[in-house]
Amino acid sequence: MDAEQIDAGRARWQQRYEKSRIAERDFTTLSGVEVEPVYGPPEGSSDERLERIGWPGEYPYTRGLYASGYRGKPWTIRQFAGFGNAKQTNERYKMILASGGGGLSVAFDMPTLMGRDSDDPRSIGEVGHCGVAIDSAADMDVLFEGIDLDAVTTSMTISGPAVPVFCMYVVAAERQGADISRLNGTLQTDIFKEYIAQKEWIYPPEPHLKLIGDLMEFVAEKIPAYKPLSVSGYHIREAGATAAQELAFTLADGFGYVELGLARGLDIETFAPGLSFFFDAHLDFFEEIAKFRAARRIWARWMRDVYGAKTEKAQWLRFHTQTAGVSLTAQQPENNIVRTAIEALAAVLGGTNSLHTNALDEVLALPTDKSAQIALRTQQVIAEEIGVLNVADPLGGSWYVEALTDKIEAEAEKIFAQIKEMGGDGTMTAGLLRGIEDGWFTGEIAESAFRYQVALEKGDKRVVGVNVHQGEYGEPLEILRVSHEVELEQRELVASRRATRDEQAVTEALERMVAAAVRDQNTVPAMLDAVRAEATLGEICNAFKPLWGEYREPARF
Repeated sequence: MDAEQIDAGRARWQQRYEKSRIAERDFTTLSGVEVEPVYGPPEGSSDERLERIGWPGEYPYTRGLYASGYRGKPWTIRQFAGFGNAKQTNERYKMILASGGGGLSVAFDMPTLMGRDSDDPRSIGEVGHCGVAIDSAADMDVLFEGIDLDAVTTSMTISGPAVPVFCMYVVAAERQGADISRLNGTLQTDIFKEYIAQKEWIYPPEPHLKLIGDLMEFVAEKIPAYKPLSVSGYHIREAGATAAQELAFTLADGFGYVELGLARGLDIETFAPGLSFFFDAHLDFFEEIAKFRAARRIWARWMRDVYGAKTEKAQWLRFHTQTAGVSLTAQQPENNIVRTAIEALAAVLGGTNSLHTNALDEVLALPTDKSAQIALRTQQVIAEEIGVLNVADPLGGSWYVEALTDKIEAEAEKIFAQIKEMGGDGTMTAGLLRGIEDGWFTGEIAESAFRYQVALEKGDKRVVGVNVHQGEYGEPLEILRVSHEVELEQRELVASRRATRDEQAVTEALERMVAAAVRDQNTVPAMLDAVRAEATLGEICNAFKPLWGEYREPARF
């Protein structure tokens, strides 16, 4: 890009910046030196990289979505939490909000993630242990008691039974007297990721896509600020994928949901801003920063050039980041505080829109109050003390970071081509479904995980406390333990709600819901009625099984 074009871009950025709302805070270094809101090539100079790098707030958004960077609005501190029953988790949420957290993120237990009630025989021993147990709307009422749902953004990490859980969230908001149209938050809903990595599904892929399409339609019409899909690379990376695989598989999933919305006749300018993303921040500091920058650039280009999105918001990739749970070690667990801080800083320098920092003891159990507060304070130290809010994309133009960004982008494009070729019809969706059916995604991830494990065992990759600088020190950690009483009490609660509800209302609402699915109508309105009548999560999910069946992963050798 020649000097004239670069100077014109700087002028456009300046105009955008001057129109931005800037927070009133000190924008100087610790020594009192005033810093500029963005840095680029010197005036009058040329740089061939600028076409790919650009300026903050301008296509291709490599340097961020907003001209002001974090000077206008810092990332949202959104701590992931959930354990035991709804009352216990509600107390943790209130602690997070009182300590300065800006949003909530709900972790559900395994039965809830699988669409099962707490009194299902398959739930024995799992209730409340990896998240909160939610069986019906009454649990959601307790989960958010004293928390205004139309004033707090809430993320819910669940995919297979995401739509009925969303309906419970809406009904809880209704019972609070909230204006439903003002609800804001994110639902994961990403079923492609489940077949690729996490394996928390209920039905075969096509019925799940039917429910996701219903949700997209409902939200676009009724709750415009709510994001019905958070396309998740986090679990793909945690399963052993490389940074490039995480990026490519995740964005490919996102393209599949774009194709779903277009197939439903939805306006891309309306539904695309409701798609968000969820990435892992791993330990290779510069690679992670490059991954986030490449993600924005790839998404903007595909949305514009492949799918025809014309508005900025439809081209934006907004993403939440969680530090890498798989990087935490049971050996010398206090080292996990350092790992988490470095990973969080990489996410921030990569321009994340919201962030969760893992607690030091999450490799062993759900976090204690103390470890959760340390994780929260880690974000607050980064935000308040080290100057990262002052300058947009401060590593932009680094020869190393830009080369890594280009490299990861090129690797991702090769993977996109492979996926589309598998489908045979030119769509990303067909390639995704074929790759799931053939086990291609799981095979690619397994191969990457194996290569890393070999490198770790040979000592080529080093982990402090595991294969270098070994030896224990200090006292054993006190970890959070969920009492078996939680499960017994939750089972009793479910039984008592069934005994006191209007059974006919539940049955009729479930029948209307299934009838809507048979007629290929939107299932969400009838599902809301079932939830209002206190139908349980398991009952709603099971109602569709005679129609759609259950998914069984094929055996592979």
